[in-house]
Amino acid sequence: MARGSFATMQAQSSTEVTFYYENGHTDSFKVPVPGPQFQQQLPQLLAQPWITFHLMDNTIMVSTAKVIKVEINPPVPEMQGPGVINNGERVTTMQRGATGRLPQSG
Repeated sequence: MARGSFATMQAQSSTEVTFYYENGHTDSFKVPVPGPQFQQQLPQLLAQPWITFHLMDNTIMVSTAKVIKVEINPPVPEMQGPGVINNGERVTTMQRGATGRLPQSG
C-alpha cells in the first residue's frame, strides 16, 4: 500500500471551505460535515446575507455579498446540472507562460 493511502481509505468526515472576497482577502474553515452534505447545504448558505462560523476561540461572520469565489476540499463531484463543468483543470502561470515558447514537433 502506498504511503499515506490510509487517509484516502477513510471517508472524509470534514470539509475545508475557502471564501475569496472582493477585496482580495481569503478565509478558510474546516467544517465537520462531509463534502456531499456540505454541497447540499451550500446553495442555502450562500442565499443568506451572512454565514456564521462558531469556532473554538471566536465567532466569524461572512458577508455572502462580498464573496466572489468559494473553494471546497475535498472535491464534490456530486454537483451536477446547469453551470457545472466536469473534468476541468486549473492552468498555472507557468503553464500559461510556456504556451507557444517551446518548439512543437509535428
